[in-house]
Amino acid sequence: MDFLSDALTDGRTMRVFAAADDHSRRCVALDFDVALPAERVTRILDQAIETYGKPAAIRTDNGPEFTSRAFDAWAYRHGIEHHFIRPGKPVENAYAESFNGRLRDELLNQHCFSDLRHARELGDDWRNDYNFIRPHSALGGRSPEVFLMSAISTKGSRARQGSPAYSAAIDSGPAVVKPKPTATEQAGLGAAP
Repeated sequence: MDFLSDALTDGRTMRVFAAADDHSRRCVALDFDVALPAERVTRILDQAIETYGKPAAIRTDNGPEFTSRAFDAWAYRHGIEHHFIRPGKPVENAYAESFNGRLRDELLNQHCFSDLRHARELGDDWRNDYNFIRPHSALGGRSPEVFLMSAISTKGSRARQGSPAYSAAIDSGPAVVKPKPTATEQAGLGAAP
């Protein structure tokens, strides 16, 4: 998980919080606001846990939101190991950096956001595409959701073949959920282009 910054069309700075699972490549959280303190981040992560399940560990940089007492207490309460990368070593969180690059190139650099509601709507659309449609080379050309569904469906046969590590990974994996309708679909205008 990490933060990015951008600006709204009125010049206000906007912060973006993004969290992704480095196993399934699924984007589990994406939120936009002018400020995202640790307390807000933990509420976002609580929602992600409710939807996808609790991770065993998280990896972050040493930003103030992640080094705060509130964030530390949240991780401790949930029994989640919190690993920090070394200062100045973003390569230690390479997947998050790669994910941030895609988010920047495909969403933030492609749109001018009139307000936070607009940013959130476009962010939801991007996240649904990223999780449900886009092929990922690291997942054999499948989307994260298709990857997880195929892993769950083959669990029984792999477990019978004696692969305890694979079975354990599938057992602890997050649940598969249906995509949220895009803003266009909610308005009854059909699928987004």
